[in-house]
Amino acid sequence: MQNRREFLKTAAFAALGSGMAINGVLASERVAPALFSINKSGVVPRMKLRFFPYELKLRHVFTVAAYSRTTTPDVQVEIEYDGIIGYGEASMPPYLQHELGTMDSVLAFLKKVQDVIGQFTDPFRLEDILGYIDTLSVGDAAAKTAVDIALHDLVGILLQAPWYKIWGLDREKTPSTTFTIGIHTADVPREKTKECAGQFNILKVKLGRDNDKEMIETIRSVTDLPIAVDANQGWKDKRHALDMIHWLKGKGIVMVEQPMPKEQLDDIAWVTGQSPLPIFADESIQRLKDIVGLKDAFTGINIKLMKCTGMREAWKMVTLARALGMKVMVGCMTETSCAISAASQLSPAVDFADLDGSLLIANDRFKGMEVVKGKITLPDLPGIGVVKI
Repeated sequence: MQNRREFLKTAAFAALGSGMAINGVLASERVAPALFSINKSGVVPRMKLRFFPYELKLRHVFTVAAYSRTTTPDVQVEIEYDGIIGYGEASMPPYLQHELGTMDSVLAFLKKVQDVIGQFTDPFRLEDILGYIDTLSVGDAAAKTAVDIALHDLVGILLQAPWYKIWGLDREKTPSTTFTIGIHTADVPREKTKECAGQFNILKVKLGRDNDKEMIETIRSVTDLPIAVDANQGWKDKRHALDMIHWLKGKGIVMVEQPMPKEQLDDIAWVTGQSPLPIFADESIQRLKDIVGLKDAFTGINIKLMKCTGMREAWKMVTLARALGMKVMVGCMTETSCAISAASQLSPAVDFADLDGSLLIANDRFKGMEVVKGKITLPDLPGIGVVKI
């Protein structure tokens, strides 16, 4: 019996990690075969979904090009199967609620999932389950992500393996995460930089307003650490954008996210074609279907679980971007260590990581991925690698 159990576990690793469950990279619908079911009681178990609203409280006022906030709406999700619980999360920053959903729409969508998830008796049928859930609405990306993360956590726990291992990744290859400094007057970024410069190996600075150079000069007065910048679509003129990028190159900046509005794709392509720094899509990219249309306009893409519906599609996005010769970054919203640890499972496969979201909040519910000397450090725990605090 033990040998059979080990054989089935090995078969699941091979199927989930090799691409059997993701070989519909360019197809939106594909039915994956059922692998096997696990239950301890002899009764066929069914999945149960629970969820509740949770407000994330930021440690500091967070300001980017278009807004400021001190809290982020969030919904915590649990999927239980045969006494085992997987955890998930939906984070909905107010400025992204058109793409991610509102609190009301997320709760309504999760109620739909709650009503139907019990029909699935085999949690290993990730493609079937998550593919079906994706059809329940056109949008609701964050709600779909919460279910996806919880299901991946559950399956990983059942397999007694973390997802980086299921995907065949080496956790020693995790990158350093950036630490984000928002837009402020000079005194605030100077103090924030002093606080974090000794703990991180790379910083991320939000630009896109009329004090961009002042922000960079202020930070450079404190540290010479590499800096990634995110203009959050703040530069409207392509020549100004290119001039800024050349200036930033001279200040030790290593990459630029979303320099211009996503509607100005031709202008972005013009900038990327002449830029001395890699240019990454952020607002321009949401899901797998967007990648091919961006390959000539950007150097790389920033994958965020809340936008792409979760780990299932994020892994497909990594695969496709690499096949197209693009660089890959994994990013986040303001999230607890639940969603951050889920995204971190991908991190050994990317070029840049911006996974500081849980460090920005004061009321985390989980312990998971940790930042040690600036580097993403994955715990040797199954699933997404979290435990409740």
